[in-house]
Amino acid sequence: MKFSFSIITFLLVLKMVANDSFITNLEYAKMLYQNPRGIGCDKCHGRYGEGKIIAKYKQKGKIYYLKSPKINKVSKEDFFKSFSSRHKIMPKYFLTYQEINSLYFYLQQINKKTKNKKRGKK
Repeated sequence: MKFSFSIITFLLVLKMVANDSFITNLEYAKMLYQNPRGIGCDKCHGRYGEGKIIAKYKQKGKIYYLKSPKINKVSKEDFFKSFSSRHKIMPKYFLTYQEINSLYFYLQQINKKTKNKKRGKK
């Protein structure tokens, strides 16, 4: 009993004095974007959310492309709505508000960096 109380007390004190996270918000968001629940957003929506061709197929002699939409320039409201609506191809992810917010944050930050690199800024 004393031992478990000591451990709990130690952990509570450690939590109060230690930094809340060992990774930055951007690092967490990047990890989430690359693998939220088995398959990453980047696999279909691209590294920067620019959208991409997921598959190419032929039907009755005609070539078709299955494309994912761009998600890097949608409003925050539309981004959040997309997780609560049904999609023909996209699997249902059961993400928390914080996780969806982190994904949106990541897309905004990574695209800001990309724009700045194109303009020659750091």
